[in-house]
Amino acid sequence: MKIIYFDCFSGIAGDMIIGALLDGGLEISALRKELKKLPLTGYEIKAFKTEKQGIKGTKFEVKAPHEKTHRDLKDIIRIIEKSSLAKKIKDDSKKIFKRLAEAEAKVHGVDIDKIHFHEVGGVDAIVDILGAVIGLDILKVDKIYSSPLSFGKGYVKFSHGKFPVPAPATVELCKNIPVRYADIEGELVTPTGAAIITTLAEFSPRLDFKIEKIGYGAGSMDLKEIPNLLRVMIGETELDLEQDEILVLETNIDNTTPEVLGYLTEKLLAKGALDVYLIPVIMKKGRPGTILSVICNIDKSNELSSIIFSETGTIGLRTQFHLRKKLSRKIEMVKTRFGKARVKVITDGKKVHISPEFEDCRILADKNNIPLREVYKEVEKSFWSVVGTEHRSVRKRK
Repeated sequence: MKIIYFDCFSGIAGDMIIGALLDGGLEISALRKELKKLPLTGYEIKAFKTEKQGIKGTKFEVKAPHEKTHRDLKDIIRIIEKSSLAKKIKDDSKKIFKRLAEAEAKVHGVDIDKIHFHEVGGVDAIVDILGAVIGLDILKVDKIYSSPLSFGKGYVKFSHGKFPVPAPATVELCKNIPVRYADIEGELVTPTGAAIITTLAEFSPRLDFKIEKIGYGAGSMDLKEIPNLLRVMIGETELDLEQDEILVLETNIDNTTPEVLGYLTEKLLAKGALDVYLIPVIMKKGRPGTILSVICNIDKSNELSSIIFSETGTIGLRTQFHLRKKLSRKIEMVKTRFGKARVKVITDGKKVHISPEFEDCRILADKNNIPLREVYKEVEKSFWSVVGTEHRSVRKRK
């Protein structure tokens, strides 16, 4: 599987993304050819080599005439829809602009339809966003990852006045993702860059893959502390394996009843824990106890930790970060003669495994007064009758 990793040590912007892709192997002629499919005229793009503190990179620029009118989300969507670009490129681009509009609407306290794009509604910003999506498509990237984003300090001027860095829309776009503040003067993360990367990428500080190409996209500023560059690393990882980083919360408990532990397990799962398990142990002074382990996404850490503290009375938690590899999976709805049920569809190389959702099957079994295993068989039969049996491998249940 081909992946790309954005190393945002010096922030990220739309032009830096395209510059890094060009530096990493994207042909500008191929980019120009695709951009011509947009109903936009009067602009030019160019790319050239430059140097930032001794490191060579590619600077991407869009030259467009100044526009007095400002586009809203409907205008942008109309431009994208009128193009002859591929459906995936259109869909990803629309998602980015929608997230931008939602962020602006939240900041200004107005409806999304009343937002008029200023800096990000010009031809240059449209080309930056569409160009980034097009570039990733041309490079045939299967998965996009990013490091935490680096914010600078100081102030930035735009149409509404002067605001502290990062800009309000940028902060809104970066909710629930890892960020860090650098002691560097300047706007390192722009709204355009934030919208692109937070829409398309998964965030992980660690990855396991073979690097094949490296590209550097140059920013406009010259920073004193570090080179103003966005680094991308393009490579291959094991076929069909996805990666992310998870957190394990763990504590030893010796003064909580089994009823409380059962209730706690259900509550943690309901609040977003990926898994919860209990291990019986012998603790100090020969007292029987339990190790509570909770697997969760990093953004759930504080909420789940608070539940554990309040429900168990424990005074400490151990935390461990783990790099997780997982097979690609998706949820599909299957229609059977007993009713509808969800199925987890897992891809393993060229094979497809399915796992019917237990809760759905249990409801159908009770509703139709039939054995649970009969529902499972019917769901599996209905699924394969629709998608075909080539390369199938039905996961056996214990």
